[in-house]
Amino acid sequence: MAAALALALTPLLFLHPVKVSGRSMEPLLQNGELRWVLRSWCAGGPAPGQIWVVRTPGGTAVKRLVAGPGTRVELRDGDLWLDGKPVEEPYVARSERAAGGPWDTGSGFFLLGDNRPESQDSRTWGALPASSLQGRLLVR
Repeated sequence: MAAALALALTPLLFLHPVKVSGRSMEPLLQNGELRWVLRSWCAGGPAPGQIWVVRTPGGTAVKRLVAGPGTRVELRDGDLWLDGKPVEEPYVARSERAAGGPWDTGSGFFLLGDNRPESQDSRTWGALPASSLQGRLLVR
């Protein structure tokens, strides 16, 4: 019985469920939706475009990683620019036509919500250290 229970719980060493809270990642993720997250220690290196559960100054959030360490981030008329080059973001449903930045990531990671008008993200908190990345969302 104990062996069966241990075997049944083994996946939780690598995965854990997360309930999406808020509208900042719409349309990909909906408020209240349950998703699986690969724990950071086994998720591999963070890369732009991936969605991560992060510990922020305001609590836990789900955001898209858009830039890693040593990157200069800007928003120009709502478009993302990294190191002076525009970035295609087909996943952004609603952007803001405002400008922002520039922000330098230093040794941290810059994360944004896909639904920019509804998102509290690195535009507010700045770049987050690697220790803030809690797990990578498994997206189908």
